[in-house]
Amino acid sequence: MAKHKLALLGCGDVAQRDYLPEFHRLAQRAEIVAVCTRSPDTMQRAMDDYGIPACYTDYARMLAESDAAAVINLTPIALHDATNRAILASGRHLYTEKPAASSSTVAGELAALAAAHGLTAVCAPSIALFPQMAFVRALLAEGAIGEIYSARGYGHLGVPPWEGYPSDPSPFFARGAGPAMDMGVYPLHALTALLGPVQRVTAFVAHVLDHFTVTDGPFAGTVVPVQADDNWQMILDFGGGRLASVAANNVVVDTRCPPLELHGLAGTIAFDPIYVEQPVQLLRRGQDWQTITPPFPHARPGRTSGPDHILGIEHLLDCLDGRATPQIGLNQAAHVLRILEAAAESSRTGRAVTIHASP
Repeated sequence: MAKHKLALLGCGDVAQRDYLPEFHRLAQRAEIVAVCTRSPDTMQRAMDDYGIPACYTDYARMLAESDAAAVINLTPIALHDATNRAILASGRHLYTEKPAASSSTVAGELAALAAAHGLTAVCAPSIALFPQMAFVRALLAEGAIGEIYSARGYGHLGVPPWEGYPSDPSPFFARGAGPAMDMGVYPLHALTALLGPVQRVTAFVAHVLDHFTVTDGPFAGTVVPVQADDNWQMILDFGGGRLASVAANNVVVDTRCPPLELHGLAGTIAFDPIYVEQPVQLLRRGQDWQTITPPFPHARPGRTSGPDHILGIEHLLDCLDGRATPQIGLNQAAHVLRILEAAAESSRTGRAVTIHASP
């Protein structure tokens, strides 16, 4: 079978840190034939380290000239609407970093565009495919903790995202970005994958910081304006008495709480849905806490630390080869965006906001 030809749009921090170093795991099935980036340094690195043959600084030109059948979109959040629309309009399959769009309405339009062209779209975060999520789903299926009526999740980063951050962090704090769009989507995607769609949302949202100064790394001394709301506290109603709280903010240093907890009538599961090296903590009624390292699915090796984002690209290939149907597509992304929109509306109005099921 011929290899799938992929193009890479955006070659910044997440590409260099997570995607490109792990792409060798897909080398028997796919190849990156083109990359588009505005940075001469990252362009040269992509050519030297990964042998990508064609490089562009204009994505419209890449879409016009490349023979890639699918595009991996790793551009900053503010560019996702235009770039994802252009990729699908060009007749190419899509893998996009999160969020897939600036709003649930735009995500729905992208889904309609993909359907009209017979295209597959897979959307980050791909945590629903991570080994710890598969393990937790298996625990829930066997009834390990009983019926779940309470859950808690958080998504936060500091300012800048971490010590020695190698890129300009400004896009993460720009208007339209912020901690909810960047990190809050992780617990929201995890909870909706495990518990189903959210029916109602109430929230408080605040804007705490006006700016911060990068203290180390290559952008030390840069003053970054904080344009997006940076402190979100959300309560989610999944129906049937099932409630969850989710926090997303840039106003903390760290926490000792697990990023996600599921509380059942017969026990508790606590785990990190992002970092694959973190164990799952399981408490069954009447027993002590267990610490369990989830196995990799199908006994195949994966990334041993950090988020295994390349599983999202692998899932796209599986869908293109007819081995799977999209588990993390635009409809799921649109639902998470609708949750965030409902949270913002609830904070403005002081009322709970109902999320109506998609037609």
